[in-house]
Amino acid sequence: MSYPFEFDHETVWDAGYHSGQLYASLAQGAAGFLDVPSGLTPTPQGGCAVDREEFQTLVERLYGLYVSTSSEVLRELAHGLLVTSLVLLDRVGGTIALRPEDAAHLSEAKSTLAGSMAS
Repeated sequence: MSYPFEFDHETVWDAGYHSGQLYASLAQGAAGFLDVPSGLTPTPQGGCAVDREEFQTLVERLYGLYVSTSSEVLRELAHGLLVTSLVLLDRVGGTIALRPEDAAHLSEAKSTLAGSMAS
């Protein structure tokens, strides 16, 4: 059983059921914490539709939190959600600006994770 994430009627991430549910829940929670919409809307088929503009705003705000905190715990909590979100954002044609000091590390993490995220 899967939990597909769709954009423009195309599956951009065919997540496993539990992985997809957990990611969607974490993204919704982060969106509430950051006071922005998540850009993820549950579908009747049991997945999520992605609104690129809203989702991009969420990822920008999540990245802002990631780079601005001095709390190692908060940074690590944000890291996994951020990397997964960056892969999904790429797949829907969105992008955010990364600071030069973060670009290589996050690009490598994204590339590694993307291979595990079936589309």
